[in-house]
Amino acid sequence: MPALFYVLVFDSKFSKLRYGAALLIYALILVLGSIPGARAEIGHYATGLMLHSLAYAMLTVLVYTGSSGNASQRAFKSVLTVSLMGACDELLQTLLTYRGASVSDWLVDLTASIVVSAVLWAAWPKAVLAPQ
Repeated sequence: MPALFYVLVFDSKFSKLRYGAALLIYALILVLGSIPGARAEIGHYATGLMLHSLAYAMLTVLVYTGSSGNASQRAFKSVLTVSLMGACDELLQTLLTYRGASVSDWLVDLTASIVVSAVLWAAWPKAVLAPQ
């Protein structure tokens, strides 16, 4: 099992798959968040702060591991991509009468992305980042 985990997370052959998974999960966030009453229902189990933090942290990991370049380039791409995803999510919410956009939600998304990117930048094995 550890070998499978290593291959899925670190192997460059699966980087496009990880990036694609980030886009798919983001699309699911947009679609499921647009269902009337869905946000209120899940609010019984988790706060908005927790939902935004975990979702956008996970997206950051997938974008970071799905990107190319050195650690700094990956971190920059991840933060930029995820911050744009969060902004588009909030923009979509302005178009829905039963939802409300919030700058503070976007800031939570951005903060989660910055923190996770910083941790990955510092802790990601340098051998994995080396061109093969």
